[in-house]
Amino acid sequence: MSFRRAPHAARVVPLALALLATPVFAQDAPRGANPASIEAPDAEDTDASKVPLAEIRRYVAVYNAVKEAYVEPIDDRKLMQSAIRGLLFDLDPHSVYMERDTAEEFDEASRGSYGGVGVELQRQPDGALRVIAPIDDTPAARAGIKAGDIITAIDGKPFKPDEGDSSGPLRGEPGSKVTLTIVRESKPKPFDVVLTRETIRVVSVKGRMLEPGYAYLRIASFQADTASDFDRQLDRLREQAGGTLRGLVIDLRSNPGGLLTSAVQIADSLLEKGAIVSTRGRVPISDAEFSATPGDRSGGAPVVVLVDAGSASASEVLAGALHDNQRARIVGSRTFGKGSVQTVLPLDNGDSVKLTTARYFTPSGKSIQALGIVPDVELHAAKDAANGGRPDYTEASLRGHLRGEEDDAPGTNAGEVLEGDAPIAQALAELKKPVASAPQATKQR
Repeated sequence: MSFRRAPHAARVVPLALALLATPVFAQDAPRGANPASIEAPDAEDTDASKVPLAEIRRYVAVYNAVKEAYVEPIDDRKLMQSAIRGLLFDLDPHSVYMERDTAEEFDEASRGSYGGVGVELQRQPDGALRVIAPIDDTPAARAGIKAGDIITAIDGKPFKPDEGDSSGPLRGEPGSKVTLTIVRESKPKPFDVVLTRETIRVVSVKGRMLEPGYAYLRIASFQADTASDFDRQLDRLREQAGGTLRGLVIDLRSNPGGLLTSAVQIADSLLEKGAIVSTRGRVPISDAEFSATPGDRSGGAPVVVLVDAGSASASEVLAGALHDNQRARIVGSRTFGKGSVQTVLPLDNGDSVKLTTARYFTPSGKSIQALGIVPDVELHAAKDAANGGRPDYTEASLRGHLRGEEDDAPGTNAGEVLEGDAPIAQALAELKKPVASAPQATKQR
């Protein structure tokens, strides 16, 4: 399937694609793409599509053994749910089974408003949840939840390794309470934190003028309204600059990703022409090509994109599109390296399967899976940064991650987490340099 972007005036992208580019902790994608719409394999794939009767018999034998001999009786539905989750568990870190409530919460997050505590999470191999970052001015942030904290239980219930998307219990009605059991490296033992859920409204785009003529736009995640918010903020800043921008810094640090289509739309806002991204999978519905349409909303202002080890997926799509089209220089540290696309497949019972269905490729035809995007100008974390700025994990370090084209190459792990305002000042300094003198992988601290 081939898909090309509509003109700026018609920013409607078919939800049937349901293409996501987000780590499992970024709960911000729509549902769509009914499994029935996925085309059957070609004739040459017929043998591969046959039901493996011998394996089905083996499964039934184990199922019956558990039902008849396990030390405690097990409900059929519970046992089958465990089997389904296990079917996805060993595929890759981003394919999960979502029961109805979790699927609905997943939908809500894509709209940028939901009932919860305000944290971005990553599921761990043992089922626990690692905090990527608390969202500003939310119950989690006010309670002192920190990036790197491990949530080992919710309301006293510990997680299981094959539990799938286990962040669901954190969501709920505003005003209700939830107890998190936290493991923190600086604490000798686990401790509990009681939070009161609120309506979390995530503002995905913020902007300001750094200096006269030089604008700054921070994109925290890619949600349904992110592209329109980006355009509105860019128009406002351009107006403040008297109609002409001298330069633009786009800050994607620690942006975990989100809707692929939102990243495509923002790239389109800054490109006059050229490819943006392509996706390739095993079935036609997974194949798509996105290209820019005429019209640069910035008026051709020079652009620097600021990234770090937390910039993942849709963030990497946007950075790669602008870089490969020579529209922007990339400043910061090597990115996370998530180059896969997830499709949310709704089931008849209201549950959904979030399944990795494709890899995405930058305009130059490069996959960044397990590799990340290497910046033109490399920055380093402050000398007093926690753990030297090194992230706890990268796509390449996740259990069961898809192999990348350069997965075994030296230095394929993501770079450093760049916090604070110093990287913004360094990006601004780079923005002021003539494009012709852009250094190749220069290092700054």
